[in-house]
Amino acid sequence: MYRGGAGRTRGDGMTWLSWPNRITIARTLFIAPLTICLLNMNQPDWWFARRTALALFVLIAVGDGLDGFLARRLRQVTAVGRFLDPLADKLLITCTTILLAVEATAVPGVALPNWVPVLVIGKDVVTVFGVGLVYVTTGRVVIHPRPVGKACTVVQLLMVGLVLLAPDLPGALRGLPRVAWWTAGVLAVAAAVDYLRYGSRVARNIANNADSPKSSV
Repeated sequence: MYRGGAGRTRGDGMTWLSWPNRITIARTLFIAPLTICLLNMNQPDWWFARRTALALFVLIAVGDGLDGFLARRLRQVTAVGRFLDPLADKLLITCTTILLAVEATAVPGVALPNWVPVLVIGKDVVTVFGVGLVYVTTGRVVIHPRPVGKACTVVQLLMVGLVLLAPDLPGALRGLPRVAWWTAGVLAVAAAVDYLRYGSRVARNIANNADSPKSSV
């Protein structure tokens, strides 16, 4: 049975397979050919790899904005989508930053410093640690996007795009990738600190509410 209308879903248990989630799954799958292009970017026979990787990256990044927009517009925000969307972002950014920091697969002349993927992965580890801290303390899983975390993701995506585009940038703009990776590094540290503070505050508030006496009616 199917019920029409925005935000309505099938009655056959496939409520998670909304159009926003389909886009999220598609952009996750596109990470594989993007990674292949990055791995072969400096091979003579793969002269097209960098620009293909850039095109795939832009497609995935546009899909990131599109699935969120459709989820809100169609009122199809689901628990699966809230899990898959940040997972796709983390897979994309982790794969690209690591490969663009390794000499063999980096864009010539604009290799990411090795501390960039360390901070990117470190921020995600801290985030998982914060979620685990809340769960161990309260028995609840609380996942709530933070403004600084969103800003960090946007700048990281911009950084990867600028690094891939760097050989095509005019001389006056060649410094943009460097500005982007320093900004991304600062935001990664800020996001990690923010997630830890937020997780501690949530755990403390839940614990305090659980310990407070219930009033009888």
